[in-house]
Amino acid sequence: QTDSAYTVDAGHFQVEVDFVNYTYDRSTEGGTDLRTRAWTIAPVNLKLGLLNNVDVQLVLDSHARVYTNDRITRSTGKSSGFGDATTRLKVNLWGNDGGKTALALMPFVKWPLSASSLRNGKTEGGLIIPLAIELAEGWGMGLMTELDFVRNGANTGYDREWVNSITVGHDLTEKVGCYLEFFTVTGSARGFKWQGQVDVGFTYALKVNVQLDAGCNFGVTKSAPDYQPFIGIAYRY
Repeated sequence: QTDSAYTVDAGHFQVEVDFVNYTYDRSTEGGTDLRTRAWTIAPVNLKLGLLNNVDVQLVLDSHARVYTNDRITRSTGKSSGFGDATTRLKVNLWGNDGGKTALALMPFVKWPLSASSLRNGKTEGGLIIPLAIELAEGWGMGLMTELDFVRNGANTGYDREWVNSITVGHDLTEKVGCYLEFFTVTGSARGFKWQGQVDVGFTYALKVNVQLDAGCNFGVTKSAPDYQPFIGIAYRY
């Protein structure tokens, strides 16, 4: 979940697609027993290098299905359809072509698509700041801080959410890598409960410009999703 500090080279494309990702969450706070299952099919991030240190990205949530089951009221619900669309611009400040560290700024805007059971229909946005640090013996570290402006539940203004993460990765072989990550979200909304996740994943380089990745994110706070397995592919050309 930690974004890279590096950009796609000018004139090149990169496509990052999850074949599928799944989210399961059970909430029992306040005497409830609500279980949520969500499938997202082929969410994609399309990247185009504009300059040697600048790329533009289009993130599409694609098709999603969300199922809810309230064990107390014995009611169920289902939502499906196209999710959100977001445009991001990444500017690498240093380290794009070498060095021990790399830093980037990435402002983003979520489009105000028509409201649906999966979309709030409002413009939202923020700023992501990823930092990469090269460590010794094939190890690397990624740090990310992010400020989001999200529409509040009363639709009268915007709340702020802060995302922070740290990930440590290691090359196991020339083609196989692994990572361990800690990811958190806090917010300014009244009653917001911070979310924490511990994530683990693996990458496999099929070719120089093709990489598979798979892993799972595990919630370590009650407010976070219980678990989120995923498998995807990245292709650069």
